[in-house]
Order: sequence, then C-alpha cells, then structure tokens
Amino acid sequence: MSRLTAGLGLLAISCVGAAAHAQCLAGTGDSEAAARDRVQAALHADPYFYDRHVTVSIQSDSIVLQGFVFSDWDLRDAMRISTSAACHGRVLDNLSIMTGGRRCSASAHAGKSSASRNV
Repeated sequence: MSRLTAGLGLLAISCVGAAAHAQCLAGTGDSEAAARDRVQAALHADPYFYDRHVTVSIQSDSIVLQGFVFSDWDLRDAMRISTSAACHGRVLDNLSIMTGGRRCSASAHAGKSSASRNV
C-alpha cells in the first residue's frame, strides 16, 4: 500500500511540474496571481519540502518567498522549486533559517526565576 501512495505522490508532483513546464514553453503571459499560485502549488506538492511557514508574494515583477525554513537544504529546495515553477524567472529569497527548536517570546519566561531558565 505504501508503494501505491508513493507512486501517486510522484505522479502528482510530475503533473504539477509538467503543467508548469508546459506553461513556460507556451509563453502564456499569465497574471502575477497565476504565477504566484503556480509557485505556491509547486512548493506544496513537493513531498520533501514543508511549506507551511513559507508565503509567496509578488513585488515589482519578482516572486518573493517569505517566512522560515529549518535548514539550508530546505532553503535550497525552496529556491529550486520556486525558480522552476516561475519559469526560471526572478525569485527573491526573504526566508530565515530556524534552528534550535521553538520560538518563544520573552514574556513566556517572565514568571520564571533566572535559575530555572539556566537549567
């Protein structure tokens, strides 16, 4: 059953990639919104890239990736997938690499003593 699921996932990725490639070859002057949606769909369709914390926007005829990823490898994947889906157009990286676990605000530690924070 897992081979069938993996096969279907690979088929979905190849369909999204083939559709984006066909649009690039056809030279359709799609709108900025269509380009943004195509990049966002490509990021979401990739099974090895976690796109929940990445947003795609358009600024000055460029696609901009904003948010955070968890490693430099994820950053490279995001740029590779986005550039391909954007028909090798300009993709700007405004992503941060998040390391070391969760983000927490300073107010979360306000009630704790300094001894308990250093543990």
